[in-house]
Amino acid sequence: MTLSIGDHAPHLSLPDTGGTTHDLGEHGTPTVVIFTCNHCPYALAWHDRLMAVGRDYGDRARFFAVNPNDAQRYPGDSLEKMRERVAGEDWTMPYLRDESQDVARAYGAETTPDVFVVDPHGTVRYRGAPDADHSDPALDAAWLREALDAVLDGREPARAETRPVGCSVKWKAA
Repeated sequence: MTLSIGDHAPHLSLPDTGGTTHDLGEHGTPTVVIFTCNHCPYALAWHDRLMAVGRDYGDRARFFAVNPNDAQRYPGDSLEKMRERVAGEDWTMPYLRDESQDVARAYGAETTPDVFVVDPHGTVRYRGAPDADHSDPALDAAWLREALDAVLDGREPARAETRPVGCSVKWKAA
């Protein structure tokens, strides 16, 4: 399943690297859900820009980074490696582990990163890449910022969907 713009966001309840469970089901505040990981060069290239958005909008929106990758095949994406990364870097949002991959499947996450902006009523208003080019830090996650600004102003984002670009989500073998 892949969420479409205008769909109601699925319930999210996942633990962060410290063991605290976070719930998307609490509406009233715009929420950004970013599927990401520890090893993908695209996710790593966009990391600082995404953390800057969390820092710049953190008093007006909630942010969740979600790692859904199969840690058996990709040990660098294990909970322990996630904990090490959070301890050693500047994180402005909780880093959640989607061990079952149920949340990634419910959202239809395709890549790391794959970004979703959910309005205060729980409706998906943006889905896609943070900006046009992972290798250009000057773009500053412009597409995500535009979508957040629109949602915060009670408007529809002018660019509601872009193609997510990154490494494929590393699904567990069936």
